[in-house]
Amino acid sequence: MRAFREAVEAQDLDAAEALLAPDVVFTSPVVFKPYTGKAITAAILRAVAQVFEDFRYVRELDGADGRDHALVFTARVDGRELTGCDFIHLDEDGLIDELMVMVRPLSGAQALAAAMGARFEQIAEEARAGLG
Repeated sequence: MRAFREAVEAQDLDAAEALLAPDVVFTSPVVFKPYTGKAITAAILRAVAQVFEDFRYVRELDGADGRDHALVFTARVDGRELTGCDFIHLDEDGLIDELMVMVRPLSGAQALAAAMGARFEQIAEEARAGLG
């Protein structure tokens, strides 16, 4: 999805948040249970923007129906190189109702899990406050 990609690349997280449906479901690459809701998803995106170094999208794939998209990216976390993909589904209003992130290799996923885990209390607090 071009608008989400442009917002993330510009680090305009308010614009990225505006593209999220109120009931968006975020599936993390390192946590089993999905997170539901715009506030928690936006808080996670803000934390990831702080954790990822040298983040860049390298490929964009679009489904035939215009509602499914995949954005392939590269980044570093704590010196570990990783490749990942944001799988995005749009609802009937064109808002993101599903955002699933996958990353590889395992060492990159582990570095991401550690970095995000260290920030999760802040993420949860931001989501509870409805900030973003």
